[in-house]
Amino acid sequence: MHTFEELSLPPLLSKSLDKIGFVEPTKIQKQAIPLILEGKDVMACAETGSGKTGAYIIPMVKFLIENPKSQGLVLAPTRELAMQISDFLVSLISNDKKFHTTNLIGGQDIRKQFRSLQRKPRIIVATPGRLIDHLKRNTVQVHKVNHVVLDEGDRMIDMGFAPQLEQISKYLPKEKQTSFFTATLDKKVKALASNYLNNPELLVIDNPRPVAKIKQSVVQVNLKDKDNHILDELNSRSGSVIVFLKTKVRTDKLTRHLSDFGIKVDVIHGGRSQGQRNRAIASFKNGKTRVLCATDVAARGLDIPHVEHVINFDLPMQDEDYVHRVGRTARNGAEGEAISFVTPQENRYWNKIVKKYEIPDALLPDSGPSNPDRKRKRPKKNHQKDFKKSSGRPSQRKNKPSFKEARAR
Repeated sequence: MHTFEELSLPPLLSKSLDKIGFVEPTKIQKQAIPLILEGKDVMACAETGSGKTGAYIIPMVKFLIENPKSQGLVLAPTRELAMQISDFLVSLISNDKKFHTTNLIGGQDIRKQFRSLQRKPRIIVATPGRLIDHLKRNTVQVHKVNHVVLDEGDRMIDMGFAPQLEQISKYLPKEKQTSFFTATLDKKVKALASNYLNNPELLVIDNPRPVAKIKQSVVQVNLKDKDNHILDELNSRSGSVIVFLKTKVRTDKLTRHLSDFGIKVDVIHGGRSQGQRNRAIASFKNGKTRVLCATDVAARGLDIPHVEHVINFDLPMQDEDYVHRVGRTARNGAEGEAISFVTPQENRYWNKIVKKYEIPDALLPDSGPSNPDRKRKRPKKNHQKDFKKSSGRPSQRKNKPSFKEARAR
């Protein structure tokens, strides 16, 4: 397959692709679409921004147009990714008033979802938790689903989602075609994915690493100096920036800090309502805010073409999330830049990421644990020494931190 014309697409679908500028298929689309149209299960790994959504949505829509009694299901790990998939889907079928779709995600009015389901959608895009809510309420039927896609599959089958996928699979027909798409694929993920696929065709489009057009660099910085360094980085460059942090508390704190210095900034994390998250993304997309501070909830699924820089204020908890984070820039062939703040205690962990994803000229002197965020076993204490003989109360530590200092830790 070299062009979309070779697929003999329905006229409506062909016109939609022309309208949104899909002229030449990407590598993953060239290899995955013919296999999916042949009815084969597919396990595909390709870098972020490589066109994976089109690789499974285009053949699914073609099949469903030609088979009116069939239905498709796309599962995604985050609300933002599910909404992005839905938006792309709508752009393909907007001219077909009879081809209905629905988006079932948490944080939205479930009554509106009830009404949407009554229109008998041909494709359901959902996060696992909300789909299970509807299945238990018997407000959604999936017995006609014969096309299932697990998008960002490495997250879909990790410890958080595996039990939910098991629940959902009980409602689905045994005879179905399943596709598994991801930007990272290690041995563990591959083994778990095989539980959901039937003799899949394995497609690995390049090694899972950041796209070549992303300029990657590292800034060695002490923890207490990060707030000043982020201001320096933002002031020394132009264009939109996504700043990634580990926790909701740190994300809110940095947002306030940047706002105090007059920077137009918004925030997105799991503690924000879906309305707040939608408004933050919309404001960032239309340029009203220049900086978006986010946890890893935004590392997957945000397709905003104009993002010029990604700053890892904190390193990700998992190696794989580095690829997804920096993949928010350099979308669709554009150029981008990713900067990572690394404390001396994180050097060894950072070097592990550098070697894994072959980041040029970014190694630092080894120090500290391989991953400073992993839980360490606490040494056994001699509790006898922790109490004063006179009162039996815990001994008082010298230089006890103030309440404000303790809270900051």
